[in-house]
Amino acid sequence: MKVEFAPLSVPLQRRLQTASVVQWVFSFLALAQCCTVAFIALFFTRFWLVSALYAAWWFIDREKPSKGGRRIHSIRNSIVWRYMRDYFPITLVKTAELDPRQNYLMGFHPHGVLAAGAFLNFCTEASGFSTLFPGITPHLMMLSLWFRIPFFRDYLMSGGLVSSDKESASYVLQKPEGGNVLAIIVGGAQEALDARPGSCTLLLKKRKGFVRLAIEHGTPLVPIFSFGENDLFEQVRNPKGSWLRQLQHRLQQIMGISLPLFHARGIFQYSFGPVPYRRPICTVVGKPIPVPRKHRPSEEEVDQVHQKYLNELCKLFEEHKAKYNIPEDRHLEFI
Repeated sequence: MKVEFAPLSVPLQRRLQTASVVQWVFSFLALAQCCTVAFIALFFTRFWLVSALYAAWWFIDREKPSKGGRRIHSIRNSIVWRYMRDYFPITLVKTAELDPRQNYLMGFHPHGVLAAGAFLNFCTEASGFSTLFPGITPHLMMLSLWFRIPFFRDYLMSGGLVSSDKESASYVLQKPEGGNVLAIIVGGAQEALDARPGSCTLLLKKRKGFVRLAIEHGTPLVPIFSFGENDLFEQVRNPKGSWLRQLQHRLQQIMGISLPLFHARGIFQYSFGPVPYRRPICTVVGKPIPVPRKHRPSEEEVDQVHQKYLNELCKLFEEHKAKYNIPEDRHLEFI
């Protein structure tokens, strides 16, 4: 006897979608704090052995975030991420095939406030990455400090996140069997301070480390532009030179993360709150750019490849912007 379940009502689906996004928005700071508190608190209870054993495991496993991480497919395929995908919604678009016998370095733009498109496309299967790019395993780089938090580090690695250091990048890119993608949000935390609706400004003009890395490993570069990434939140005005911007830069230097003051809608109302707007995100993956391999490239060689990358990213943006309601007179600006 086959049992069939009635489809969820639209209001219930929307509540589940909103709940999944709320969980994502608060997961990093809240979950990181909870994990730290739980780890310390357990030492003062009869369950102290749990933290003691984990501390020993943590020491043994300390290099794993720089060695490709440890993904858990059941977490990557969780239904929670599909609800999150449908909330905006988020779509992944392929413009060229990727050879699974090669490794690739993908540059993701823009960062946005919380990098929703990067997380959902590369750390979950909600947008169908493995279906679009069969034989390719994605890795997304994240600030190393997050991997110093007990328990939380394992949650991060389960989705395919790896630490953002050269050793970690080299481990992924030098795998001889190929089939690996290293995704880098090139603008990083600093670019998040300029993330606001309609912005096409990318912190990329002087960011050349990822290009040098690609040349050293002979890895093709793949530009990615995520349309709608900057439209999820409003941000408190923080022009360069203002006291707020100076404070944010200072905190970034101390903590390693930026703290944009953002707002959008609430959980039960649409006027004000920390929940992102329901605005579509379309992440377009460009064509691979062949990169010659050289162990120690000169500044001139890095500049040449970097300029080629900028040209291809601009071309990708111009070819697709009309589909996503970007005005004809708006173009990418590099700072």
